Amino acid sequence: MVWTGTWVAERLGVELIGDEELPALLGLALRRNPKRAHLLVSSVLGKHVPQRPSVVYGSGLRLGRRVRELLGDAEAARSVVLGYAETATALGHAVADGLGLAPYLHSTRRPVPGVARAGGFEESHSHATSHLLLPEDPKLLAGDGPLVLVDDEFSTGNTVLNTIRALHERYPRDRYVVVALVDMRSATDLGRLDTFATEIGARVDLIAAATGTVRLPDGVLEKGQALVAEHEPAALAPVSFPREARQAPVRVELGWPGGLPDGGRHGFTTDHRERLETALPAMATAITEALRTETGVPAATTPTAPADPAVLAAPTTPADPTAPPAAAAPADRIGTGNPTAPAGRAAASDRPGAPASTLEAQGTLKAQEAEGALEAQEAEEAQAAHAAPASPAQPPAGPRPRVLVLGFEELMYAPLRLGTALEDAGHDVRYSTTTRSPVLAVDDPGYAIRTRLVFPAHDDPADGPGERYAYNVAGAGFDAVVLVVDSAADTPALHAPDGLLAQLAAHIPRVVLAVIPSYVPSRTPSHIPPSAPTVRATEVTEAPERSSMLPEPLRGPAFSSYAPEEVGWLLQDLSDVELEAPTEEREEAIQSGGAHYAESLPVEYQPSERYQELFQAALESSAARIARAVGTVTETVLAERSARPVLVSLARAGTPVGVLMRRWAQARHGLDLPHYAVSIVRGRGIDANALRWLAAHHDPADVVFVDGWTGKGAITRELAEALKEFDGFDPEIAVLADPGSCVRTYGTREDFLIPSACLNSTVSGLISRTVLRSDLVGPDDFHGAKFYRELADADVSEAFLDAVAARFDEVAASVDTDVKELLAADRTPTWEGWAAVERISEEYGIHDVNLVKPGVGETTRVLLRRVPWKILAKRGADADLAHVRLLAEQRGVPVEEVDELPYSCVGLIHPQYTRGATGADGKAVVSQ
Repeated sequence: MVWTGTWVAERLGVELIGDEELPALLGLALRRNPKRAHLLVSSVLGKHVPQRPSVVYGSGLRLGRRVRELLGDAEAARSVVLGYAETATALGHAVADGLGLAPYLHSTRRPVPGVARAGGFEESHSHATSHLLLPEDPKLLAGDGPLVLVDDEFSTGNTVLNTIRALHERYPRDRYVVVALVDMRSATDLGRLDTFATEIGARVDLIAAATGTVRLPDGVLEKGQALVAEHEPAALAPVSFPREARQAPVRVELGWPGGLPDGGRHGFTTDHRERLETALPAMATAITEALRTETGVPAATTPTAPADPAVLAAPTTPADPTAPPAAAAPADRIGTGNPTAPAGRAAASDRPGAPASTLEAQGTLKAQEAEGALEAQEAEEAQAAHAAPASPAQPPAGPRPRVLVLGFEELMYAPLRLGTALEDAGHDVRYSTTTRSPVLAVDDPGYAIRTRLVFPAHDDPADGPGERYAYNVAGAGFDAVVLVVDSAADTPALHAPDGLLAQLAAHIPRVVLAVIPSYVPSRTPSHIPPSAPTVRATEVTEAPERSSMLPEPLRGPAFSSYAPEEVGWLLQDLSDVELEAPTEEREEAIQSGGAHYAESLPVEYQPSERYQELFQAALESSAARIARAVGTVTETVLAERSARPVLVSLARAGTPVGVLMRRWAQARHGLDLPHYAVSIVRGRGIDANALRWLAAHHDPADVVFVDGWTGKGAITRELAEALKEFDGFDPEIAVLADPGSCVRTYGTREDFLIPSACLNSTVSGLISRTVLRSDLVGPDDFHGAKFYRELADADVSEAFLDAVAARFDEVAASVDTDVKELLAADRTPTWEGWAAVERISEEYGIHDVNLVKPGVGETTRVLLRRVPWKILAKRGADADLAHVRLLAEQRGVPVEEVDELPYSCVGLIHPQYTRGATGADGKAVVSQ
């Protein structure tokens, strides 16, 4: 027998160390994920590897019984079980069934309009990181009994710690129990749980079926990515059945007596458990009849329970005969268990699927003899699940068809229990589910994921469209598949030529589609007595088309002086936090390495009357020039990037430009473009939570990032690097002015005065620059910023926008000419600005390009926010530099005239600054 981790172990040097049963429980595969190379593939979870439903369900039941033994009956009755989406939703359910007394809730990535979340957390290594908690009864998590958290593996502890931390702040309690199939923490992670428990003042226990660790060599991530790139093209194989040989699927609608919640996403009580047990025989009858009469597959023994009248069978939408060939079936049968092994089931009263009331009455929930027999059977089947087939697939032996019950992402428990009911009826059944997780498939006996079906998402997911997967289904020798979805996922995409039904029909002779009605919770839970106090979920009057666990954007007038439709700020409001520090103090901390520039704010510069007059004069003289650049960059975006772009400005300098581009599109084309502002921090990257929000609400391909101007191109490079971890976003920035030749999409490459650069918040909606500090910005938060309401009397934000927009009509003809010329021109960035900055850095003995700030806008920032050393001014560029000279005069900074400068001016920050520093010319720095 070949271990299904051999292929990865040999090529990457990954070692599985621990309990001797680990190789029977876990195989290895490679993730298509930039954060983690390997994937532990469980043979008893029922996610990636099809397995007998009784084995999957029994694994969770035994863990639940261990929890009950640990807590005792009294504490078990006060506990709540929480499972993790998507992988552990059924496992968590089974653990809750093992406790027999506890309600259950699992996290979800599918929000429900009108249902308030009771919490949320992040799974940092996952392909889809944000989790929601949406209990129908908001009080479900508010008790003080033990909280039992269930996941398939406990690898670093990060996910559990994030969960407990988030929930403990809102619903503190004295005890937590962490449950996993395998505890795979490294030596460095072993003590974190105890340390954390001490920190929050609670007891945290851990229960796992097996213990071990994964030893990863240096460079495993890069080597894994290289292997994925090498083998990905061969991951899909020819289909099993040509189009003309495929049969139309059969549709079965499964009713839920009493409106059973859909799998625990909104809470699952012991009453729900009993209703499910009552419904299962009728559901199994309906599926058995569909397999027998509609598809021609020989049926096994039919249960004697009468069919529920709510259970109907009818033809479904046939597979499109013109569908293109789907993915992959190798010739041999993959390791999914022994296809001819007898069911070996225990008596109904002893089996894991017994009704909850029966289990509770047993006290110990199962006799030791039956427990031992089941464990022995499951150990044998787990070994078989990873045994490598030695010969090509053959038709199944004996009269019984091999049936796969295939669940759908988070909807795991109902399909699992349907599988156990079919197993009780005598079918030879395996169970697994589809998944969001992208994993490499390799047709090798020593690899855990042998085949992969790829299909588009079919439930209008909150985080946007994308690929979904079904692993180890093609080529597994199944005679029939029962695909179980809820009605929200029974969409045209499911029935499309490239949809999941067509993919299954290309590899399996018979397909049955079982649809469960989607459950929408009431705002006042029906199971709470009317006299009991209730907490109503938040009423949502206008839910967005897609939602997420992250908050909605901040808008004026509550945050910023801009009108609410002009921009939505994907930021958190830190207006009440003292963040300002004197300029010299900030500069010393930044240059000494003691602080990052984004951890504090400069004191807002209050312009003198003379400076305000200069700003107004500059605005009057340059408004038409700015309007022309705004029109040019906007028309270029509409022509090349998207017909309906989503403008995302880089706060805060890009925000006025984004508002003006939105106004141009509305004035010239009648387009009402969405516009948001996000934070990007040099050296720290873009706000990842803001990107997740954007991906959940818009197609990333339509997102166009906007900034005011380019200097040397540092932010351009920062954005490109940050977006490598996010699919679908175009890293190219659209800017008003590109004097550094860093981008392809711009209004002009001239370095001219953009009056919005002359001021700080008072020309940017009264918003500060963005803040990123660990004690203020958590893993689930947007970056922060302040709203300076107290500066309203000096605010010229709207005046600036109105002055520029008033010139749109007069520059329209020039814009049309400019755009025509630009679209035909070679706009490849030359990065000449970066080269100039490197030269200046060396010539002036600075040796740090971050202290050289090229262009009018960046030079102005140096004079307003940093400790300037000197200003380099291009000879003859006086028209755009009046405000620069005034600021330099006020701060006692010399202005040096130079030739052959690609910018109008360059600001030099004082190198190696301390408050007693002198410059290279021996003159003390003066700060006024």
